[in-house]
Amino acid sequence: MKINIRWLCVLLLFIVSACGEKKAAQPPPPQVSVIEIQTQEVAVPIEFVGQIFGAEDIAIRARVEGFLEGIHFEEGSEVEAGKLLYTIESQPYEADVAAMMSKVAEARTVLAKTTSDLKRIRPLADRRAVSQSDLDGAVAAYEASIASLEAAQANLRASKINLSYTRILSPITGIIGKTNAKVGDFVGRSPNPVILNTVSNITTVRVEFFLTENLYLQVARRFHKLQENKATQTGTGVFDLILADGTLYPHKGQFDFIDRGVDPTTGSILIQLSFPNPDQLIRPGQFARIRAIAERVKDGILLPQRCISELQGIQRVFVVGSDNKVEERRVSVGPAMGSNRLILEGLNAGEKVVYEGLQKVADGAQVTPKTVSAETTEKEKQ
Repeated sequence: MKINIRWLCVLLLFIVSACGEKKAAQPPPPQVSVIEIQTQEVAVPIEFVGQIFGAEDIAIRARVEGFLEGIHFEEGSEVEAGKLLYTIESQPYEADVAAMMSKVAEARTVLAKTTSDLKRIRPLADRRAVSQSDLDGAVAAYEASIASLEAAQANLRASKINLSYTRILSPITGIIGKTNAKVGDFVGRSPNPVILNTVSNITTVRVEFFLTENLYLQVARRFHKLQENKATQTGTGVFDLILADGTLYPHKGQFDFIDRGVDPTTGSILIQLSFPNPDQLIRPGQFARIRAIAERVKDGILLPQRCISELQGIQRVFVVGSDNKVEERRVSVGPAMGSNRLILEGLNAGEKVVYEGLQKVADGAQVTPKTVSAETTEKEKQ
């Protein structure tokens, strides 16, 4: 019985010792992926939303009123400068021209008579065969007839101009839009259509956008420098255009001008750029994003967004030191650049930041870091 008790005690000591060893055994530090910070020159972009206009957007107006008799183009087609676009009924204006021509003929007849009378009376007045008042009357009638002829001729010219307005020609070469009036409509006087159409020259397009006063002050120096260098530009633009479907337009844009002042009602200022449009892909009325380089950071740090966590508005990262211990560090971040963020403060070249496994780490924790390359992170983005 004593022997059994002794063996039982030995067995209990063995079990207690084994449990102590298990309790003392610590799990290995978690493995996390880290990236090594590298510096590079970073071009910081800035984007704006702009509206597209033709290089020339000319409204086609009815300059005289009347019924529309003809439409001589295909909507949406290209028209040449001088092409006949619309015809308005011309009969009333032809009649007016005829009436003015008769007025001119009448005025010429009166002038011929007063000229003859003056030639007859002047010699008689020299010989005192007629009174001075008779001569004065003849001179006045002659001068009045000259004025009447000039007025009639001016009215005739005005009538001919109005008649010419019944044939509406394209002022420029460009794309013509949808007509605002149909054959038979009365045009040229509100509320009837006055602007019948628009012709746009889109071989080059204008892009207009507005900057708030604060944002304008941030980028004003760069825009003024572009404005000063405009005369020396050689055709290589500095602005990118991102279309509505997210594609990058293949042609670069040139800076045109900054408007003379800030609109007091909106607190914004107009900026205009121009882009070549040889394929006529871009049409007036579209909206697009304009991208330019706001500044270049010489030793910039780009960090994947997934490395950064935010808590109560504070951006932080986990840095792994040479002793494989994690340090939680606050950072100041700049604009997003794709899936990366520009780090303004808080990190230095050569440091290692946790890229994957943030849920496994905490400040002061021990980890097993596994360095991944920038190429690996790029592949994961895709």
